[in-house]
Amino acid sequence: MPTGYQINDQEAAYYLTFQVVFWIDIFTRKIYRDIIIDSLKYCQQEKSLDIFAYVIISNHIHLLARSSEGELSATVRDFKKHTSKKITEEIITGTESRRDWMLNLFSFAAKRQNKKGKYQLWTHENHAIEVFSNTFIEEKVAYIHNNPVRSGIVESPDEYIYSSAKQYTGEDGVLDIIPIDIKWKTIR
Repeated sequence: MPTGYQINDQEAAYYLTFQVVFWIDIFTRKIYRDIIIDSLKYCQQEKSLDIFAYVIISNHIHLLARSSEGELSATVRDFKKHTSKKITEEIITGTESRRDWMLNLFSFAAKRQNKKGKYQLWTHENHAIEVFSNTFIEEKVAYIHNNPVRSGIVESPDEYIYSSAKQYTGEDGVLDIIPIDIKWKTIR
């Protein structure tokens, strides 16, 4: 069911949230975070995805992004489809200790939504909010970077590897981004 948070302007930048069904803490495992990073890199190289800020937290992802070719909805759809397939395959074939529990929940989510596939990893919503001002951009970048601090994972945003916060301090990160010129803010 649509929530009203739709990608209407395919050329605009959006603040996006991709949530795992039932808020399952899947990204506590490095292997799944790395699947996300590899998939985002592919989208940057092959689908013209511009990423300005991101964070991968235990059960969701935040992005501030746009498609420079004006196909953001298609890129998001393909990203979620691909990562869902890759992560589910890794759960099935890998050493995941929560395999049966996770697959049961993913299967239940798919059946509940009358989905054609056997499993559903992501919720259907993207919580897409179009970027509309410099203040909004600053707020969302700060929110994205401070997410691991609020979760108690790190004390400072730039300590978290799976975030663009390092790039905003001038260091390299695991995923290239296009930094936005903003004032650095933390919640300390």
